[in-house]
Parts: sequence; C-alpha cells; structure tokens
Amino acid sequence: MGWVGSIEVEEAHAGDIVAVAGLEDVDIGDTLADPENPIKITGVTVEEPRISMNFMVNTSPFAGLEGKYVTSRNLGDRLSRELKANVGLRVEITDSTDIFRVSGRGELHLGILLENMRRESYELMVSKPQVILKKIDDVVCEPIEHVIIDVPEEYVGIVIEKLGKRKAEMKNMITFKDYTRVEFYVPSRGLIGYRAEFMTDTRGTGILHHNYHSYEPYKGDIVQRQRGALVAMEAGTASAYAMFKLQERTVFFIAPTTKVYEGMVVGENTRSNDMGVNVTKTKQLSNMRSSGADEAIRLEPPRILTLEQAIEWITDDEFVEVTPESIRMRKRHLTEADKKSARLAAKAAATEAERLENEQA
Repeated sequence: MGWVGSIEVEEAHAGDIVAVAGLEDVDIGDTLADPENPIKITGVTVEEPRISMNFMVNTSPFAGLEGKYVTSRNLGDRLSRELKANVGLRVEITDSTDIFRVSGRGELHLGILLENMRRESYELMVSKPQVILKKIDDVVCEPIEHVIIDVPEEYVGIVIEKLGKRKAEMKNMITFKDYTRVEFYVPSRGLIGYRAEFMTDTRGTGILHHNYHSYEPYKGDIVQRQRGALVAMEAGTASAYAMFKLQERTVFFIAPTTKVYEGMVVGENTRSNDMGVNVTKTKQLSNMRSSGADEAIRLEPPRILTLEQAIEWITDDEFVEVTPESIRMRKRHLTEADKKSARLAAKAAATEAERLENEQA
C-alpha cells in the first residue's frame, strides 16, 4: 500500500495530484500554466443540461416547521456553492426573487442535489421537470435518449406498447435465454414518470438504462399521467375511518395519523380527474350501539413515494414539498379562493393580450 498524505512542494509535474490554495474563481477544466509558457490544455467537454426545474421557497401551511434554511437567500447561497463543484448544473434567476430555475443532465442529477439539500436541513418546493428545447436551423428540437431495456419475454409487449405512446422509436430487439433486450430512441420528456410505471408493468423484473443520444425535431404532444390526484379538502389529521371508506377506488400516499392541509395531494385516483376528499373525517360517537355495528377497519398499506418518484408523478399544476423530514405533494393553488383568483387573473391576462393584438392590427 502506498503512502497517503500531503507535503508542500515548489513544483508539480504532469500526472501529479496537487491542491492549490490562494487562487479565486478556479473552475474545473481551467489550466494552471507557467507564466513564461502559458499553453492551455483542452478542457473536458461537459454535457449540457437537458432538464430544468423550478426551486422555490416553500409556501405551504407547514412551511418552516421542519427545515432550518427556508428563505430565498438561503436557497440562493446554497445553489451558488453547488455551482462551484457541480459543473453540469446551471442556475438562472427568474422574474420572482423566490424562484430559481435549475437545469441539470436529468432527473437523477437534480434529485441528488435535492436529497443533499434536505439532509442539510433545507426546505423548499420544486416543480415538474421540463426538457430544455433548442432551435437548430430554425427547427424546434428536443433531447432524445438511447434506451436499453432487458425484460422477460412475457413483458415485452406491454413495454413496447407503453413506450410507443411516448413517441419511442424501436431500433433493435434481441432474445437471449428467458430475457429480451429492446433498444429505443425516446424523447427525454417521454421518460419522465415512466420508470415507476415500468417497474409495475414488469413486476420489478425489468432493467432500464438510458443515456443522452442527440437533439432531434420535436416529436409532438406526449400523454403523461393517466390518473388524477386525491386532494385533501380540509386540514387536520388523516383518520383510518375516512381512508377506509375511500380505499376501494383509490391508492393512498399517506398513512393514518398523518397531518394534512387543504390542497395537499394524499393519493391517486383510479380515474383521470382530480377528486377532493375529506381524509380527516372521524366516526361520530353515540351513547347506544347495537352489537356488531362496528366494522373492522383494514387498510391497504399506503404507497409511500420517494423523492424521485414524487418528482416524476406530479403534473404542471402540482409541486413537491421537500423538507428534512417529509416529502409531500400539493396543488399549485391550495384553496378554492386561490383557484378562483388564478382563473380571474388568467382571464384578465388573456383579455389584455387580445386587446393589444387588436391595437397592433
């Protein structure tokens, strides 16, 4: 075993591992050269970001209860520090001082940053991931992923069917023993939210790997989530009694005794529409009960989503609330009053845009 340690030296040669102090604004890829012979070495090409998300100050009713760093200044300082070492990351300031547009090479890249931040006691909200589009020769293009999937033969059909709906283009299929390897070119946005669906469809036996391939012309609209959300209608503590009445047609993301607020997403509907539910309802007590009046409450185990699964699951009108202790999903507009105000604001903006267009005409 070689010696491990550090010593001070006057000079270093190619191949030496050194630490340099006293220089500011030194980034990965920079060349430290002899002043008498300043020749720059070709830097390592860093993959450009393809996915972006909005990092926002948490505005839910539970804001500030679990995290230590919750302000926009805290978020801005943390992201600035991350930029010094994370060369694949980009951070943009938006029109709002409470929102930062963060771009990375994929959901996993940004998910790791979020997980590190929540472990450091940061509290924030994030929006649904969006792909970064580019104009190439006046044509709008989007990132395409090279996807390699290994699945048992009986699941090949469902995988091809589901990816076909996500604008996938199959390139190759090879069968070996009991498994089949299928290769696709899939738009990056077509893979958002697909991994959890893939694991369900293949009963956990499939293997999915993907990496960036190229930018190609925009493939058109892609249908994302097929099921709606269960949205809490009242604030309080979730009760087993209320959840038992709803579990036949829903899948819950929370367990009984979980504290909820109005507008919080508590589960998944079996249909495509969102449904408001009261999960805080409790049984009314009375002085007289007949024997056998109480039915046994047996709840199915909730599907507790990880951070990555929650980010994949949400749609454009939902946020993921990330705190050191919890991962919650919520609607953009929590209350009916908020929704009404948003509709009126959107209507006023549309009317103003139409007026300006008529004036220009």
